[in-house]
Amino acid sequence: MKTAYPEASISFPMLGDWSIDPSPVIHIGPLTVHWYGIIIATGFLLAVLYCARRSKEFGLTPDNVFDVIILGVPLAIIGARIYFCLFHWDLFADDPISVLYIWQGGIGMYGVIAGAILALVIYCVWKKLSIPAFLDMVFFGFIIGQTLGRWGNFMNREAFGYQTDIFCRMVLTLPDGTAYAVHPTFLYESLWNLIGFTLMHFFSKKHRRYDGQVFLWYLCWYGFGRMFIEGLRTDSLYLFNTGIRVSQLVSFILFLASAALLLYNRFIRRPDPEKMFVNRQKAAAAAEAEDTESAPASESAPAAPETGEREADEAPEAPAEDGAAPEETSGDGSGDAHE
Repeated sequence: MKTAYPEASISFPMLGDWSIDPSPVIHIGPLTVHWYGIIIATGFLLAVLYCARRSKEFGLTPDNVFDVIILGVPLAIIGARIYFCLFHWDLFADDPISVLYIWQGGIGMYGVIAGAILALVIYCVWKKLSIPAFLDMVFFGFIIGQTLGRWGNFMNREAFGYQTDIFCRMVLTLPDGTAYAVHPTFLYESLWNLIGFTLMHFFSKKHRRYDGQVFLWYLCWYGFGRMFIEGLRTDSLYLFNTGIRVSQLVSFILFLASAALLLYNRFIRRPDPEKMFVNRQKAAAAAEAEDTESAPASESAPAAPETGEREADEAPEAPAEDGAAPEETSGDGSGDAHE
């Protein structure tokens, strides 16, 4: 049994006696556009729009989102390709230059994540932004992209699981009539990510207490689901000749590590929400506004002493004039007495 059947028709017995046979590509004149690419691009666009819209809630700006994409997309693609080639080197050993032929397929999701995190760290250090806060925001984009992106696997009839008779099985029927009933693992992961996105969306609105919390929940949620779903797939990458599925191992490690950190922060560290990047930004802006408002009053304050000083300087002159008059009177009086 192969790992992809792009020529097969698709049916779900639980939904009735019907099938579909969508073409994996669209022909526009001389151009051939793959549905996988269209779906990935749509997921990417929705992810960017979502992150840009919510960026202020994390102390960031839409421009931060657009800027990091310039660096993030190339590094994510490179990371995805390296991840795949590293554990499938036997496919490239005889022709190493074919590592660059990414259009022939072969990427890994965890490589995408690694490349994107690297880009994000570089950008945050350069711009002096909070890395955990940025991770909280950007991984909403990732789970949106993953939710939609798996439907590209559906169009290609790939990334499915072992043969099964489970009630939600997907049946792939070849042109010669051969049929394979398999686990629709692309659907499992898409639905799992959709549920995770919905929960984290509402959680982050009112219950986020520290930077990096949503990121840890993402790793915990995605790692837990992927750990089981990966075990059903027929196209897994393996850790060299060990028989260990790489993505399953990575998912297990990420799940344990993120769960441990979430529990540590919840019961031991207990971070102060006021120290979140967005709250520090708000406090700094409020302090700056207060200083701006108090500046005119402080600038006018020295004028009062100057007025007082002038009055003080002028005040003695009046008594001096009053004193001069009696002297003149006294002088006249003494002259009269003498005379």
